[in-house]
Amino acid sequence: MSGASRASVAARASRTPTRSPWPARLAIGAGVLLAVLLQLLPFYITVTTALKARSDLSSQWLPPLAPLGGQGIHWQNFATAVEEGGILRAIGNSAIVTLGATVLVCVLGALAAYPLARRPTLQNRLVLAGVVGLIMIPPLSILVPLYSMMSQWHAINTYAGTILVMTATQLPLAIFLYTAFMRALPVSIEEAASVDGASAVQVLFRVVVPMLKPVTATVVILTSVNVWNDYALSVYLMRSPEMRTIAPATATFFSTTASDVGAAAAASLLSALPVLVVYLVLQKYFIKGMVAGSEK
Repeated sequence: MSGASRASVAARASRTPTRSPWPARLAIGAGVLLAVLLQLLPFYITVTTALKARSDLSSQWLPPLAPLGGQGIHWQNFATAVEEGGILRAIGNSAIVTLGATVLVCVLGALAAYPLARRPTLQNRLVLAGVVGLIMIPPLSILVPLYSMMSQWHAINTYAGTILVMTATQLPLAIFLYTAFMRALPVSIEEAASVDGASAVQVLFRVVVPMLKPVTATVVILTSVNVWNDYALSVYLMRSPEMRTIAPATATFFSTTASDVGAAAAASLLSALPVLVVYLVLQKYFIKGMVAGSEK
């Protein structure tokens, strides 16, 4: 073999990616599988518990099937959660609050992030730093003045008041994600639209907004999950039983039916179902948005 041929073979070999040895791949696969099983284990036990009658004393690790020592599937737990716990009403309240807060966070977050991403002045950098600082402030630290202000405005037990509070708590993270994503977008597309006669508002809504689908899906998932699962603020803002959101309603139902763990588990499954569906629908956009937002 000539020297040129050997050099060509060596060059191709250097460009061929080296694969990890099979023990390493096996160890990584086993670690991932173990992590998945640990994550699914609480959900599995919740499902098996929700399908068992109160008198069923079989192991929680086994489904409630007669061949396995159980008494069969008991769907009455879900009816008890709906009738006595008011879970469907709480789901409706949470849906209204979550939908309103998510829409406001997406709209206001995109509008606020656009000038921060496209005009990197000193003032905008300070504003963005302040926004990032707000992410680190726990909402419970402002609970007392917040509750006092909401009481003076007669906004307790109202959808509008709760939506505004949830929007304010979730908006800083949305602005940060939108800003990081917009900085990665090419400016040439916006410049071409401006040359064609588009105004700044038209460039934003016709050019930039259509490219924000991945990060918007990320913001939608993060905001909806945080608002849906919020307990600390919702329990004070929605004190009336008719206005309770899903987290306080589930906690109250569990405290009143501590002996009926099957009904409490059924209530937990019903409360988690909507956000699980939203995540499964938007998961591919969620991953894209998180990766794009982490580049900065």
